[in-house]
Amino acid sequence: MARPRTPLLSRERIVAAALRLIDDEGLDALSTRRLATELSVSGPSLYNHFATKDDLLDAVVDSVIGEVDLSMFKAAGTPWPEALRDWARSYRAALAAHPNIVPVLAQGPGRRPNALRLADAVFGHLVESGWPRGQATRIGALMRYFVTGSALASFAAGFPADAEVYDAADYPHLGEAHRLAGHRGAVDEGAFETGLEALLDGLALRYARLAERP
Repeated sequence: MARPRTPLLSRERIVAAALRLIDDEGLDALSTRRLATELSVSGPSLYNHFATKDDLLDAVVDSVIGEVDLSMFKAAGTPWPEALRDWARSYRAALAAHPNIVPVLAQGPGRRPNALRLADAVFGHLVESGWPRGQATRIGALMRYFVTGSALASFAAGFPADAEVYDAADYPHLGEAHRLAGHRGAVDEGAFETGLEALLDGLALRYARLAERP
């Protein structure tokens, strides 16, 4: 029997194509018609795998979350600050690779399996490390807010490269601001690392106070 000219349709193939489309053109580019064209299939065939566009988006978001490394939470004896640091970096790297999906991802885990596994791993490790359950929940939320917020937009790219914008009479301290856009990667990475270390330092002080309680 002759092999089909196009690969059989599957959830994995649909999700991969949808993610490529979002990466290349943004969330607004995703539609059933456009995705069917990309996959060389009929639009109705997509509904055999995903009932709605929201279901598809959930699967796309979860595939991105699946790229986040969680192995640090499974390694016995990994100190919680080290685990959170390595996880936050991996999380940010996954979001940085797919920035157009971040607005959907920021809405929370919902029923997404990889997102729930991520939440379970972070919470479980913190509790096993001695954090009270309530504080562990808040720390997990705090870290997620920080990582997703850092991936939403570039601080450096928000400053025009036109030096004339920054009149010294109005902005006496922004004489070099026009150079920021040219150093976008370094500025954004440095801001993330500074914020991450500040968060972990603050949490370490809070953790030390827990040990002092009678």
